[in-house]
Amino acid sequence: MDTAYVWTKTAHLVFVMAWMGGVFYLPRILVNLAEAGDEPAVRARLVLMGRRLYRFGHLMFGLAVLLGLALWMHFGIGGGWMHAKLALVALLFAYYIVCGRWLKGAEAGRPLPSSKALRWINELPVLVLVAIVYLVLGKPF
Repeated sequence: MDTAYVWTKTAHLVFVMAWMGGVFYLPRILVNLAEAGDEPAVRARLVLMGRRLYRFGHLMFGLAVLLGLALWMHFGIGGGWMHAKLALVALLFAYYIVCGRWLKGAEAGRPLPSSKALRWINELPVLVLVAIVYLVLGKPF
């Protein structure tokens, strides 16, 4: 196996895992914000944490995409499973952007969904991730 392929794929997976950490944790920060009430110091700290995480996640996503493109262009990896995977990744990215908008709205004083709704919303990426991993490992089509 080509050494460049292995290193590129390794870096791609590391950046994907770092981004997924943000995808899982940003909604958790939103839950805490929804439950913080009128405690300005707590809210300010959570918003700061959320903003930093959101920026970090965008950087990790960008690096993962660039390395994924490099893998695709140089090594020609693909098939029908790849199209399905990319559609699910786009869905996860849209989810991440929605969470970021909720964070920006909370910072501006707009209400968030209830903490119970946010807890349910927080579980959605797990299901999408399971489907993505299945597609990548199984390459069913």
